[in-house]
Amino acid sequence: MTLTHRRRLTPWLLAGPALIWLAVFNLWPAVNTVILSFTSARPLGGGRFTGLENYQRALDDAQLTDALVNSVVYLLVCLPLLTLLPLLLALLVERKLPGITFFRTAFYTPVVASAVVVGLVWGWMLDERGLLNGVLHQLGLADRPVSFLTDRWLLLFSAIALTVWKGLGYYMVIYLSALGNVGRELHEAAAVDGAGAVRRFWHVTLPGVRPAMLLISVLISVSALRIFSELYVLSHGTGGPGGRDMSVVMLIQMYSRGFTGHIGYASALSVLLFVLTVGPMLFLARLNRKAA
Repeated sequence: MTLTHRRRLTPWLLAGPALIWLAVFNLWPAVNTVILSFTSARPLGGGRFTGLENYQRALDDAQLTDALVNSVVYLLVCLPLLTLLPLLLALLVERKLPGITFFRTAFYTPVVASAVVVGLVWGWMLDERGLLNGVLHQLGLADRPVSFLTDRWLLLFSAIALTVWKGLGYYMVIYLSALGNVGRELHEAAAVDGAGAVRRFWHVTLPGVRPAMLLISVLISVSALRIFSELYVLSHGTGGPGGRDMSVVMLIQMYSRGFTGHIGYASALSVLLFVLTVGPMLFLARLNRKAA
């Protein structure tokens, strides 16, 4: 083998294990999911080709309609909150003040905590006999317990509050990195020109962190549409009253588990979720190109 052939072969030998891993554990499962979505496959095998039957079933599935509504509400609430609040938090902890390291650590702590453990703690706090209802009763703000975990919309917004609280520190760190690339001289020049704090925020800080803001918007959109742990733990796996607080991922999990699961229909829901997830990403990317 000549030296030229070795040079050409070396990159493929180095990248080969990673490419094989991606093909076996990422590419093939994705392709297989699409194939299964056109069948009536079951967990124990078998099944037959059914064409678009699973997708037609999805159009008439009331549970899927509720799940999509929940996902859209999740997205519409989480996107602005988790895009703006972490930025304000990053601006706060960016200042070099005594003890600021403690607050940075405190704000980031929920990120490293297990979603299941945090969900259990929040479930205890929001229970009808929990801490929050006890405080409301002691303050005279509620005559009877508030159904945070048994009312459809209160359960949904409780899960959203948990998601926002847990995600603040994560996105704050991304903004801190972006703020470090915004030149101090730009703020100083704007201040010399008479720009106040608000004008410097709009005309210096925001343009400087716009790429990070786009990245965060995409991450939030994908996470909101694929939400699972928060709703699952707070509803104890039931999806709330009548199962109307289920997310699309919870539906996929429900239809695919057990020996009587419907793998074909669950695969169709997975494909629909993928399409639903790609939509906001393309929309945000287009907005970024227009603003550039």
